[in-house]
Formats: sequence, structure tokens, C-alpha cells
Amino acid sequence: MKITIINGPNLNLLGKREPEVYGSQSFEGYLEALKARYPSIDITYVQSNIEGEIIDALHADGFSVDGIILNAGAYTHTSVGIGDAIKAIETPVVEVHISNTFSREDFRHTSFITPNAKGLILGFGLDVYRLAIESFTAK
Repeated sequence: MKITIINGPNLNLLGKREPEVYGSQSFEGYLEALKARYPSIDITYVQSNIEGEIIDALHADGFSVDGIILNAGAYTHTSVGIGDAIKAIETPVVEVHISNTFSREDFRHTSFITPNAKGLILGFGLDVYRLAIESFTAK
């Protein structure tokens, strides 16, 4: 099984940025733990602060991997283009958010991704990525 994790803007700062919201662990450290937990799954990782690069990553893997886990960060609430890219590919996408976006500012309650995603997991910290992997491996 092959799964791609795509993280959007500012998620390269996990462990440093607003630890009260996003925790104190870096994503790279968490990713190594995920890979150790799921040794039979080929997990690749892409992070970009650029909307077009996220769309390119969706296009690149959207016909060749078994699942995509997408945390588009703030682009979730603004990018029709990312939502359209998910609609255009064959690979199922699970949308994840580390925080509970519905307990935050009102603008974070709208997602251009959710209508085209297989599912949405939010509010469980970095564990949202593990839960998304489980959604792809469950029979």
C-alpha cells in the first residue's frame, strides 16, 4: 500500500508554531513514528506553502497511490483550486486538521476540500494522520 501525506502552509513549523494549538512535536519526528508503526505501508511526504505545488502533488499521486492524506492548512478555507484537484483525481483523499477547526474562528468552518474528500478527521492533534491511515487500511 502507498499513501502520500500532503501538508500545506505553515505546517513546516509544527513543533514551533503555536504549540498550544498544534503541539510541540515536529512533523518530521511524528512521520518517523508513523513509518515505524506501519512498516508495510510506503508513506511519502510533501509539504508546501504554495497552493500550486499542493495541486501539483495531488495531480502527481492522484492516479498512482492508494490514498492521500491532506492537511491543506489555511488553503482549506480559500482554495477552490485544491478542491477541484481532489475532484479531478482517482485516489481517495482524507482531509485532516490537527486542531478542531469548528472551535476556532468562523472562517475556519468552511472547507473547499470536504465535499470532495473521502472523509474528514480533525481535532485529535497529530493523531489525525494515524487515524487517516487506519481509514485506508480498515477492511
